[in-house]
Amino acid sequence: MSESTENVDKINNASDAGIIDNSVDDAIALYRKVREGKNKELTEKEIANIDKECEIIRNRQVITKDLQHKPVEITNKDGLVVTGPPTLTRFEKARIMGARALQLSLGAPIFIEIPKNATTSLEIAMEELKQRVIPIVIKRTLPNGDYQNIPIDQFA
Repeated sequence: MSESTENVDKINNASDAGIIDNSVDDAIALYRKVREGKNKELTEKEIANIDKECEIIRNRQVITKDLQHKPVEITNKDGLVVTGPPTLTRFEKARIMGARALQLSLGAPIFIEIPKNATTSLEIAMEELKQRVIPIVIKRTLPNGDYQNIPIDQFA
């Protein structure tokens, strides 16, 4: 059973190598065509430069397998915000205030003295956010999966 699997792998690798060789040759032909452009009369020096560039392209390593990226936490010993703007975005503010207002309406303890003009849990949540007393960490993620956890008191 393992011999047949190895044979299939060898056949696949051989066919992949042929496909890669053909695609590299096609890419070089297109590159040469673009570099020559509409100029049919090139000097020997220009032709030599194009040949040299094509040889550099031909000798490049072709990456056939894309390795899976493992997300890594971005840390900064200075406590600075590296990912995104140094302030809370309006979306982060809305998410924090909405979640905190829901918690307050369900009976969660309040972290500040209730202002006299506050009538709703949303106003209390807004004041808590303004004073930066909510114990929350914002996770900002980059497109490749890397992320930074930022405590709310580090934002400007």
